[in-house]
Amino acid sequence: MPTPTDHVEYATFSGWVDPPADVRPALKGDLDCRVVVIGGGINGMSTALRLVERGQDVVLVEAEFCGHGASSRNAGQLAGAPGGDLQLLDLLSRRKMPGMMRLAEHAAHHVEDFIAKHDIDCEYEATGNAFAAVSRGQMGRVRRVAKIVTRAGGHVEVGTAAELGIPRGFVGGMREVVGGRMNPGRFSLGMRQVLLDSSARVFEQTKVTDVTRADGRVVLTTPRGRVRADRVVLATNAFAGEWDITPKHLSVPIYVIEVETEPIAPDRLAALGWTSGMGLVTQHAIMENYRLTPRNTIVFGVRRLERGTSYPLPEKVPDPGLVEELAGAFATRFPSLADVVIERAWGGWIAITSSWLPLAGRMGEDIYYSIACNGHGLAQAPYIGTLIADAIVDGELPEDLRTVWQDKPKFPRPVMMSRAGLRTIWAYDRFTDMVNGSRRHARLRG
Repeated sequence: MPTPTDHVEYATFSGWVDPPADVRPALKGDLDCRVVVIGGGINGMSTALRLVERGQDVVLVEAEFCGHGASSRNAGQLAGAPGGDLQLLDLLSRRKMPGMMRLAEHAAHHVEDFIAKHDIDCEYEATGNAFAAVSRGQMGRVRRVAKIVTRAGGHVEVGTAAELGIPRGFVGGMREVVGGRMNPGRFSLGMRQVLLDSSARVFEQTKVTDVTRADGRVVLTTPRGRVRADRVVLATNAFAGEWDITPKHLSVPIYVIEVETEPIAPDRLAALGWTSGMGLVTQHAIMENYRLTPRNTIVFGVRRLERGTSYPLPEKVPDPGLVEELAGAFATRFPSLADVVIERAWGGWIAITSSWLPLAGRMGEDIYYSIACNGHGLAQAPYIGTLIADAIVDGELPEDLRTVWQDKPKFPRPVMMSRAGLRTIWAYDRFTDMVNGSRRHARLRG
């Protein structure tokens, strides 16, 4: 009997966009510059663009092509709130919450302004996003999170599924007023084109094999050349652990999956009651995300995390078993669409920190790093990259950057991000799903 996952196309890149046809050549020979940026994601590209805007001589090197990594592979939800477990963050870092809330909203507006300024066609809609509850228990969590966000100065609305305009299979949720949804592949490649049109010297297909210091400068070694610079910015996110100079336990590389359905008939989508068009993030310990696209498909993913164990991180495709698990979750959340076929699946590496807070900092006077937005990088990575550039030029930290700045590059071991820890978190989510399902069935029988 056919199943929704029988004919999935497994992509090694992204399901949102094709790779660029004009990949730039690799670095050959040696060169000098004021600042070199390692990594061509939306973080690194934003850093380089801001440095050029501030009159700096900039080189950017990227191992594949700009936009190759998580920048173009995520769910395309521009978040207006901090990532991670907000209840835990409030417990452990309450004094930082107002700053994190301010940074998150400023980051979303920064990306919106960038899209408008450069007229990037990435299907952006300022819908907001919803913290969606699949049970009464999760709805209680939503209300607690809403209080935390509001106390920190954020802008949210709490309501039932009908009041928020999200599918009736959800109990209700909290709407982030700031933010929305986009095609992240188009956004990443749009930013790439802006970068290529600038005065920055961009070298793609250029893998950095070592980062050292010599004669008062930073030296990047690549297979066919070297770059000497006064300052370097590590904007490699999950790939930052490949060099000895990287601080220990800076972050953990995590592989996450997104999948996309076949096009769905408009009347079937209309029957869901998803009138707001908001992206949805469930309140599990490891979230599930769901969102509509302009091509009448639904993109959804995460639910289960795979930890990278060694560098260099492998280029991989999603595990079919995990895709099948995602399809089962989709059928549970959208029972009227249980027969809808999964058309494609892709995945990518992101970086998670032990604190669930994004990180930025400096090693010595010449090596800066910006990493790990914990699943909220579509908004926060470009903004933090821009702030890093301003800090380099001005010699002082912008206010929002202080919120995530580390004075010393020392980080605790991320215990819960071990393979055993991730399995435990996943098992807890499935247990709560089972309990909530049993309660729901009991209410129906009653």
